[in-house]
Amino acid sequence: MTNEYIQQVLSDQFGASVWGFEESFGIFSFNMKPEINMQVLQFLYEDAGLAFQFLTDITAVHYPDRKDEELCVVYHIHNLVANKRIRIRASVPLAQPDIATATTLFSSANWMERETFDFFGVNFIGHPNLVRILNVDEMNYFPMRKEFPMEDPTRTDKDDEMFGR
Repeated sequence: MTNEYIQQVLSDQFGASVWGFEESFGIFSFNMKPEINMQVLQFLYEDAGLAFQFLTDITAVHYPDRKDEELCVVYHIHNLVANKRIRIRASVPLAQPDIATATTLFSSANWMERETFDFFGVNFIGHPNLVRILNVDEMNYFPMRKEFPMEDPTRTDKDDEMFGR
């Protein structure tokens, strides 16, 4: 199974809704429109020539400078027979970070999506129990978003005077 074959099959099936095909760090990857995430995942799962039936990870990346594409949901899936991995990206706006849940296809997506919701605020539509999993329920922000300064400017324990300078 070659990257060219995967790209051709996906392009034939989904056209311009999938793009940005590349190999980076030994993993073939591409972008997809967020509205078709489940159609793409289902196709990759069910197509006999592809058979990507193992979900390795779901996470997100916050790109604050990308207007209407601030949150990028990233899926890593694996064909265990061919030992081929792919990365799939779908960007959603921070104002409405909605994407369909993958729990209907991969039961292992349950906790991965909860973690991604907990840290980035991605709303997985249709998830059976989308609540915080690692942070306290009272948190009113998402700690992995790049919305806060790297360090608290009011801290005094790192002033030069504390180190004899």
